[in-house]
Amino acid sequence: MPKNYVSNSTESSRMFKSDFLEAFSKVHYSVPLFIFIPVISYFSWKALGPGEMLWYNFVGTVFGGLFFWTFTEYFMHRFVFHFTPRGKLMERIHFIFHGVHHDYPNDAKRLVMPPSVSIPLATGFYFLFTLFLSEYYVAAFYAGFMAGYLFYDMSHYALHHANFKSGFWKKLKKHHMQHHYSDASKGYGVSSDIWDRVFDSNEKRASKSNSI
Repeated sequence: MPKNYVSNSTESSRMFKSDFLEAFSKVHYSVPLFIFIPVISYFSWKALGPGEMLWYNFVGTVFGGLFFWTFTEYFMHRFVFHFTPRGKLMERIHFIFHGVHHDYPNDAKRLVMPPSVSIPLATGFYFLFTLFLSEYYVAAFYAGFMAGYLFYDMSHYALHHANFKSGFWKKLKKHHMQHHYSDASKGYGVSSDIWDRVFDSNEKRASKSNSI
């Protein structure tokens, strides 16, 4: 495969001259767990407790949030993280957002979203959902959505640093490694390849179609 990276070291490369900004660009993979498990627990309790949602309504709404996360993950990775920068400023922004991860794919401190990014995004999505759903349905939907995000973050770290025996995880890891080391314009799904299949951006399928 072509060498589409600068270094595969697990050590972090410096991105900012400022120590203050540099600190906000790194995070231990466990940090999202401490932040968002309480969030998921609270909104689940809110839906089932004060909201008195029937269990099947709760489960269905949670799964709706999970499903919506899979699309959000794909859309953001493809169209936000992989936008085509124009000009020095946009190139710098692109590098900070996602380019650094492709240059240093195994940097252990830049594999999950730092709270400086994840908390504002999570807050924004919550208020977006309130425009379309009632209070307690928002709570259940948001719990599912954030559970999907948390699974994505933990999966992303594991895909870069864990060795798997399970066929499911091996297949998922191969899918993501192809995105990094073969063709970054394919394979945008990280925690699943559902939308890569739907939108025909799966690296394996693209290779077959190119050979015809």
